[in-house]
This record gives sequence, structure tokens and C-alpha cells, in this order.
Amino acid sequence: MIADRVREYIVEIEKSSVSNKEELEAFRMRFISKKGVLTELFDGLKSAPAEDRRALGQELNALKNLAQDRFKEFNETIENGSEKELSATVDLSLPVTPGEQGALHPLSIVKRRIIEIFERMGFNVSYGPEIEKDWYNFSALNFADNHPAREMQDTFFISKSEVATREDVLLRTHTSNVQVRLMERQKPPIRSIMPGRVFRNEAISARAHCVFHQVEGLYIDRSVSFKDLKDTLYHFAKEMFGKDTKIRLRPSYFPFTEPSAEIDVSCFICGGSGCNICKHSGWVEIGGSGMVDPNVLENCGIDSNEYTGFAFGMGVERITMLRYGINDLRLFTENDIRFIRQFQGA
Repeated sequence: MIADRVREYIVEIEKSSVSNKEELEAFRMRFISKKGVLTELFDGLKSAPAEDRRALGQELNALKNLAQDRFKEFNETIENGSEKELSATVDLSLPVTPGEQGALHPLSIVKRRIIEIFERMGFNVSYGPEIEKDWYNFSALNFADNHPAREMQDTFFISKSEVATREDVLLRTHTSNVQVRLMERQKPPIRSIMPGRVFRNEAISARAHCVFHQVEGLYIDRSVSFKDLKDTLYHFAKEMFGKDTKIRLRPSYFPFTEPSAEIDVSCFICGGSGCNICKHSGWVEIGGSGMVDPNVLENCGIDSNEYTGFAFGMGVERITMLRYGINDLRLFTENDIRFIRQFQGA
């Protein structure tokens, strides 16, 4: 009985023809699928006489191989036909449509924008090492030997002596080390910005992190004044946050600048009327600035009687959070692709 059915199916398969995907699927369902005739025949093999099972099994395997081979031939024929049909209707000489592209990290977007603004003002871009000596990170910048920033709870030291020396090695706490290196090897005029990653020994939270990014700036020449600093920052603020942005400089203290000032910009979210972003003050802080201290100029081999200069620094994360309304600093480093994709096309 099984042998007769096998011979009938062999004839049926050999005479079969397929011209489209629907017919191909019907062929597969009839002969190859788990609900097809082959499964039925193999199940019937169990009830065949024991002496006949070997021969019947070989015939069923031959039928199975024939069905699979024919299915493969039919499938290749249909696919080749589809390609020919496609080539007849599509102009293959046209440029390939680009696929979906990735998104830049928001910190990269803002850093590029900052660099672009200052480059248009005539600033160069300078880079320096993240692993630095005490001299470039502290001593040359007028930090006292007992300054709190030198303590282990504020700075990541790689090697540190009992008494602070210029040769102590640490992870830089600001990109001001690049300013020192630049002043040592280049004669004024100097006009450059220093973007980069910095490290401080702080607990990670929504408002603080042990790794973050800064962009610092330095301008040294004859007769550089505080007004030059204010005009530079005012132009940057308008380009970065909008033409109606205002700035204010609040007196402050930094070891490497004198006089020193904190940089505030009018809140671009509420227009200065007061909101949660600006804590209802109408102003948001973006960084620090000041005139380069004469001691710093002398430490770097520049005559402070002939040259003056200004310096400023701002946090890239701080500006990015303000610009995009981000309320958790940790989002920048958690590698959540859903967060990054929000900035596609920004």
C-alpha cells in the first residue's frame, strides 16, 4: 500500500510545475511540511511488516529527497525571475539610497558647536595629555601647596609624594594644563581654545560625575583688557543660546586669574522671567573667567609687563543639559541608545 502511494507521489512531483510564490507554498505544504503527505507516510511505516520496513524506508527517503530538490529548483527559478523583473523596472545606474544613519552624542554636538563659534572668532583648537604632572595642572597655575584641590579627595593621583612636588602625576582636573603647555612653547599672540575630558574625585549623581568635559579659552597679547573678555563671551552667548541672550559677570576667585568672574547668561528657557531651570532667578551659570594672573604668565616665560591676557572655562555637560533640558548627568555615560537616538538630526 505505502509502496504504491510512493510511486504515485513520485510521478506527481516530477510532473509538478510552479510559477509563483503561492504555488511554491502550496507545493511545500503538500510534500515537505509537517502536515504533508511525507509525514503521513513515515507515520504509516510503523504499522508495516517488520521485514518490509527497511525497503519502504529507503523508498520514502528517496521520495523526501526528490521533493526537497524540486522545491529548491522551484524556489531558485522564482527568485531569478523576480530579479530579472526588478532589473527591468528599476534603473540600477541611479545612486544607492543611503540607509539609516546613527546619531551623534549630544556632548559631541554641543562641543562641535562651541568649537565652531570660537573658530569663527579666530581661536585655534589645542589639545594636551589627560595624565599630567603637578606643574602643569597646579603649580604653574598659581595653586598654593596647601590648596584643597591638591588633596586626595578632590584629585585622582597616579603617583604622589608626601609633600606636593612638580613631579607628582595625576589625572588632570581641568584643561588649563593645555594653556600652560601652549604658553611655554609659543610666543604671544596666543588665541586658542582647549576642549577635552577632565577628572575629579566626586561621587556620581544626577548633578555631578567623576568624568566630564570642558572647553577652556586663552587669549594673550599686548593690551588685552577685561572688555575684550566680556565682548568675546557676549558674542559666544548670542551665537550659542540666541541673539536676545544677555550675560553678566559676577566677581569670583580662581588662583590663575585676577580679577575673576563667574559667567551667567540670561535664561533662554523662560527669557529671564524665572523658571525651574534658572531657579527663578532669570540667570544660569555656564562657567568661570578672568584676566590671567601675572604670576601665571611669568611661570610660563611670558613677560607680564608687556603682555596681558584673559582665560575662561565652561562645562560641556552643563551647557548641553541647559540646551536640551536634560536633568540627569548620568544619562551621558549610560550608553542608552534610546537616549542617543533623540538627537538624530540635531
